Amino acid sequence: MSAERKALDATAFSVMVLLTALWGFQQVAIKLTAPDVSFVMQAGIRSIIATVLLLAWARLRAIRLFGTDGTLGAGVLAGVLFAGEFVFIYAGLAHTAASRMVVFIYLAPIFTAIGLQAFVPGERLGPLQWVGAALAFGGVALAFADGFAAAGGGTWLGDLFGVIGALLWAATTVLIRATGLARVTATKTLLYQLAVSALVLPLASLAMGERGVVAMTPLAIASLAYQGAIVAFASYLAWFWLLTRYLAGRLAVFSFLTPLFGVLAGVLVLGEALTPSFALAALLVGTGIVLVNRAR
Repeated sequence: MSAERKALDATAFSVMVLLTALWGFQQVAIKLTAPDVSFVMQAGIRSIIATVLLLAWARLRAIRLFGTDGTLGAGVLAGVLFAGEFVFIYAGLAHTAASRMVVFIYLAPIFTAIGLQAFVPGERLGPLQWVGAALAFGGVALAFADGFAAAGGGTWLGDLFGVIGALLWAATTVLIRATGLARVTATKTLLYQLAVSALVLPLASLAMGERGVVAMTPLAIASLAYQGAIVAFASYLAWFWLLTRYLAGRLAVFSFLTPLFGVLAGVLVLGEALTPSFALAALLVGTGIVLVNRAR
């Protein structure tokens, strides 16, 4: 297949809208399942499901995953960062709304752009990108202020966990770009993250004293299947498929839709409140994501 990437067409547009909707709804699925399966244990089961499916996929497609290529150390570290990201995201959802969490998580593209500038030669932020970063950080400051004002400070811990999760997500991306992981297949890189987190996250849940699996209700089974099979496995493969065919920068611009879908899902499904100031905060973060990725 040619290495040349093409501009976005109707297929790319429709797949990206679907993917961002799936990613945005995930926080709602986690909240809905919490009475039956504790938060971080959900993340562990998600990674286990996705790891098994990814191994089966690689075997079916004859993708070589276990050769010696010098990436083991970086791969394990990427997996640890990935696991840490989801510890904070899932644990944070116990302390904040799903609609709020998804906005804080999607600071990751901004953190990634700043991190790449520091660690990857040739990656530099232009004036328009710095404007985007400033808008996104302004949106986050406004979102924190909204949390303190509207909920008496009740969401600040979960909001903070979302920001930490975004930092860890960005750190994982920068690590992949700056090490030998950038030269291996996306499937192997994803396997490092999923397999390590499949081991770490259940242990983290136990160490945190979570209740674990309380009941396997139809809702819990459907939610875990959604998180593991659809989001962590199928949607990531679809994303990597798009990256092999279309211009990555133009695809990345669509990531602003994820927090918007997340906010909408939280309001419509969970009945979460949407204040004017938080709506403005989400819009600022989304605009910042567009500017940072568009310039790149």
